[in-house]
Amino acid sequence: MTRHGDTPFGPLTSLVHAGRDPAAQHGFVNPPIVRGSTVLSPTVADLEGHTGRYTYGRRGSPTVDALTDALNEIEGGAHVALVPSGLNAVTTALLAVLGAGDHLLMVDTVYQPTRHFCDTFLKRMGVATSYYDPHVGADISDLMRPETKAVFVESPGSLTFEVQDVPAIAGAVHARGAAVIMDNTWATPLLFRAHDHGVDLSLTAGTKYLGGHADLLLGTISANAAYAGALKHAHGALGLCVGPEDVFLALRGLRTLGVRLAHHQAAGLRVARWLASRPEVARVMHPALETDPGHELWKRDFQGASGLFAIELTPGPKAAVAAFLDGLKLFGLGYSWGGFESLAIPFEAGPIRTATRWSPLGPTIRIHIGLEEVEDLIADLDAGLARYAAAR
Repeated sequence: MTRHGDTPFGPLTSLVHAGRDPAAQHGFVNPPIVRGSTVLSPTVADLEGHTGRYTYGRRGSPTVDALTDALNEIEGGAHVALVPSGLNAVTTALLAVLGAGDHLLMVDTVYQPTRHFCDTFLKRMGVATSYYDPHVGADISDLMRPETKAVFVESPGSLTFEVQDVPAIAGAVHARGAAVIMDNTWATPLLFRAHDHGVDLSLTAGTKYLGGHADLLLGTISANAAYAGALKHAHGALGLCVGPEDVFLALRGLRTLGVRLAHHQAAGLRVARWLASRPEVARVMHPALETDPGHELWKRDFQGASGLFAIELTPGPKAAVAAFLDGLKLFGLGYSWGGFESLAIPFEAGPIRTATRWSPLGPTIRIHIGLEEVEDLIADLDAGLARYAAAR
């Protein structure tokens, strides 16, 4: 991984040292879990003047500061806010910049709960949403209106992994005075420094790779200087906070994020290449593969890949898909990802899209490659594909 940003250290060193101050906590390596709501002031003048570092538990604590300080260094932004889930990171970022009468451009390949929020809650607020082709690039300007206040990108796309030209989109959007918001969960800020590519508000589901152990719900939002104030206001007005134990788990996950992602990438690519050689697999959707349509953009902008990708099988009935997945021993059937465990789910992206057409010839499966031995995972998938072929 290359050095980036203003820090004198490489990203792996920052993951280990950012946000830590052992001297301030009696030499202990990790910060303490500070639980609390009430913060006392020594005098009325201090109470009314808010002279203390902390004023109320919802507004921050030493545990929260340890994580936000570390993430701020890694993201390279001006302010980081923590929220209770990845979806909450999406909704808070949108609410920070949008109001009644505004227009939002949303990528058509976005995470489905984000689409649901736009089509229901934002619509009720008087915000109009239009969906656009992820390959639009700088031509996004042709879709913008005078009232367009934000453009949302997610790269690679949810489920189908299209790579967007984020710098080109950001340049066009900023020329029209609007904000760029990005869901950067797939790559994390370690593999894609969103602010360096023109993103104003970069968010992740910390539930996934930041936590890394399938035992945490958390969202993160990083704002650049232009939008830090708006993020602080929205976060405070919505009364959002995260429990100290969850913050501590995220800090623990942060320290090993680099080594885990390296394994996820290497193992994921080995499995993806093996799947691409199978006669039961029509195509593999993984931007780090040289055959992927988004590979050149991925190679230009990303520092690496995670362990999440998808496959399209050759045509077969739903019963064959069930035979494939139900018999897997190492791949769980679950809707999350980013943990130590491997997962697989069937999906249908076609009915979700409104601006683009998605018509695969066969069933589609999303796969997350965990931290198991690659040979064991391949053997499990090999048996599953044999069941799929037999049931067709």
